[in-house]
Amino acid sequence: MSSVAPDRLVLENLFAAIDAMDTARFTDFFKDDALFRFGSAPVTAGKAAIAEAVSEFFRSIAALRHDIDFVISQGDAIVVEGCVTYTRHDGRRVVLPFANIITMDGSKIANYKIYLDIAPLYAD
Repeated sequence: MSSVAPDRLVLENLFAAIDAMDTARFTDFFKDDALFRFGSAPVTAGKAAIAEAVSEFFRSIAALRHDIDFVISQGDAIVVEGCVTYTRHDGRRVVLPFANIITMDGSKIANYKIYLDIAPLYAD
């Protein structure tokens, strides 16, 4: 991924890995010492810990799909905005807006921050 403009194919592959709930493929995008924060959860440090946290989240849902509306980059930072559709284990779908800030270090993710209110996903 270029530090000037994100490679659209890399972003598509990143979100395809997430939407496939493929933890190994998703974490392949990260540096070994990367940082990851999902919503208001504490920061997770390190590729192994990120894999554990993401796997735990994937187990809590049946499926998900991202629709990306906006991508912009400046330097090593990429901002992605869109909506994510979650399918709960009871079959109910919940659509939520998100914004991600991804900081790259070369071709790997150094810091991935997801801004999302996840509470509606688990509400009755």
